[in-house]
Amino acid sequence: MTSPGRAMPTERVLADFEGAWKIERVITPEVGASARFSGSATWTAQSDDLAYAEVGTLYIDGAAPMQAERRYLWTPGLHVYFDDGRFFHTVPAAGGEASHWCDPDSYHVSYDFSDWPDFRATWTVEGPRKSYVMTNHFRPTGR
Repeated sequence: MTSPGRAMPTERVLADFEGAWKIERVITPEVGASARFSGSATWTAQSDDLAYAEVGTLYIDGAAPMQAERRYLWTPGLHVYFDDGRFFHTVPAAGGEASHWCDPDSYHVSYDFSDWPDFRATWTVEGPRKSYVMTNHFRPTGR
């Protein structure tokens, strides 16, 4: 049962993400310089899938800004693949946890859709030479 005035969580489907979004990312390492990324993310229809592309500027404390980009393929069921076809993870439709093991590093993500259409994906990354938290905030373009 939900509280009065509070809606039940809605499960996201692939089509919910299609279109243009603004993305702001903050990267906080356990040791070293903090960083932030500001740019755009676009999910574009590609047959039954969505091609994800983000472009923007990465700002690392103490360094010159640099252009950055990444690409993924999202498929029905919210399965995410790297651009080379390797499986990455499955986005929990109602929000929640997922993970990816890339030997020797572990990637753990928490998706928060409670403020939809704005949403957050917070990654915690641990490995022999990695230890950081990366928080991504997405909002539809035009908001």
